[in-house]
Amino acid sequence: MLKNKTIGSMLIVAGTTIGAGMLALPIASAGLGFSTALILLVLSWLLMTYTALLMLELHQYANVDSTLNTLAKSILGKKGQYIANFSMVFLFYALCAAYIAGGGAQLQSKLSDLLNINVAPQVGSIMLAITIAIIVTAGTSTVDKLNRLLFTVKIIVLACLFFVLTPYVQGAHLLDMPIEQGLIISAIPVVFTSFGFHGSIPSIVKYVGLDIKSLRRVMMFGASLPLVIYIGWQLLSQGVMSQSNLLSSQGLQGFVQNIAEIAHNPSVSTFVTLFADLALATSFLGVSLGLFDFFADAFKKGDTKKDRVKTALITFLPPLGFALFYPQGFIMALGYAAIALVVLAIFLPVMMVWTQRKDSVIRNGYRVKGGNVGLVIAALCGLTIISAQTLQMFGAIPSLG
Repeated sequence: MLKNKTIGSMLIVAGTTIGAGMLALPIASAGLGFSTALILLVLSWLLMTYTALLMLELHQYANVDSTLNTLAKSILGKKGQYIANFSMVFLFYALCAAYIAGGGAQLQSKLSDLLNINVAPQVGSIMLAITIAIIVTAGTSTVDKLNRLLFTVKIIVLACLFFVLTPYVQGAHLLDMPIEQGLIISAIPVVFTSFGFHGSIPSIVKYVGLDIKSLRRVMMFGASLPLVIYIGWQLLSQGVMSQSNLLSSQGLQGFVQNIAEIAHNPSVSTFVTLFADLALATSFLGVSLGLFDFFADAFKKGDTKKDRVKTALITFLPPLGFALFYPQGFIMALGYAAIALVVLAIFLPVMMVWTQRKDSVIRNGYRVKGGNVGLVIAALCGLTIISAQTLQMFGAIPSLG
């Protein structure tokens, strides 16, 4: 049973990480060259895996159902709790709103084609939000089973893309160097955000139990699978197209169109669209599950049917409302998501572990390697990511895409 939950949890981590943002990686790293993009991917993976393990070090001394809310309050006090709550809610509401808006538009388009009538854009968003809300309210086990199915299909679709595109990879394209040094700094927040899954860690701990050995496997394998897939995706996208073609692609649609033309295969567009749908679904499930459990803990809601419905309303109604009435505002807010993720996935784990390790009562137990030096390096990496995002916002370095 534990092994089954461990495998399922690995796929939840991987599914949450490999979201629709993966499709933006080739465009975001278009001017970097493959080798530079590879270095950024590996460094981001190391940083996020390290901080995920820091979260496990914290959870081993807490209740199995503890979330970031209770951890921050018990270790950092009220101020730490407020910072944790704000960063969690801001980031996850923004992501959920983007998923509802983007996924709703895709669903609306498919319904219009299927029914041969003009379906209102809001219908797709409402249907998607209700569907995901029902699944998440049913519990982590339900999310696990559905996520396994979706993730398996997603990998099959990705394998089909690899099979179709691999013959068109040109080694010369992979040797390109960055065309502008500032683009390297600009790409840091985008690559970093593509490894974000930390909000789902408390839900996984609650699901698996406080078995640190199993949880370490979940975090390390769950984060490693996206790294392998990202590297393969970069290898294909940057190997098939030159830097100039990548840079001239008008967003995702232009990127997909260019690849389909190079491969002389219109099914490439179908594969990419299907992959985007599946990536959005698995990522939305993981993000909303983490937010659901966070609110259940913050508002002291139990596991009764009535309480879970109340938690679902708190989780899904606000992002649905913003997605329906202010979709552009939340899409703009996603530009700041990297800053909230730095606070959530780097600064808070580092601060809490630093504080907890000074407690003389805590002597034995699991400790992430690296000591205080590792904590300082992680914090400096977080400052670098925020600086890169800030410089880009003020136009000091080139914008991506």
